[in-house]
Amino acid sequence: MSAAAVERPHADRPLIAEANLIMERLPGRRVEIIGGQLLLSPAPDGPHSEALMLFAAPFLQLGLVRPLPGIGLWLPTGPEDYVIPDLSVVDDDYRDHLVENSCYDPACFRLVMEVTSSNWKTDLRAKLASYAKAKIPVYVIIDRRHQRLHVLTDPVRDSYATHHIHTAGELVTLPESVGGKVTLDVAQLLKAGEPRPND
Repeated sequence: MSAAAVERPHADRPLIAEANLIMERLPGRRVEIIGGQLLLSPAPDGPHSEALMLFAAPFLQLGLVRPLPGIGLWLPTGPEDYVIPDLSVVDDDYRDHLVENSCYDPACFRLVMEVTSSNWKTDLRAKLASYAKAKIPVYVIIDRRHQRLHVLTDPVRDSYATHHIHTAGELVTLPESVGGKVTLDVAQLLKAGEPRPND
């Protein structure tokens, strides 16, 4: 069992202090620090949340892992870098891996998942590189803009050695390293995440 980390005062972390201030002023928005830069993401719409919950459902039956929405992942890329994936599949003992600012050590993450929004390039580029550098074993993207599901595995430096793109009509089985056998229906996920008129 690892010792719990002691959080440093935010005064010693000016970007984190600014990020937390922005989140207080703009509830529902997600603020992250990647490469020493603040990134502000829009609040999720209903279909975004539907896709997330549909994706999370099979993980609830696995036992030794937990699918958790919106928990922080501490990045090894900078002194204040962290991201907040839409959904993370973490080891059951993730609480023992707190680093600071409600963010956890990448070692307890088995999978991260993003559902794209208006800032979709961040999920496909900056976050992809950050997750690979943090050695997150599996990264899944529900790409609503292009109507595809990306499954990335085998992190190497700032990318993934394996990147499969799936479309509606396919069933995708994730690596069992995520905690057990999970098969995804791509059409269901894409349909759940499809924005409706006026969304």
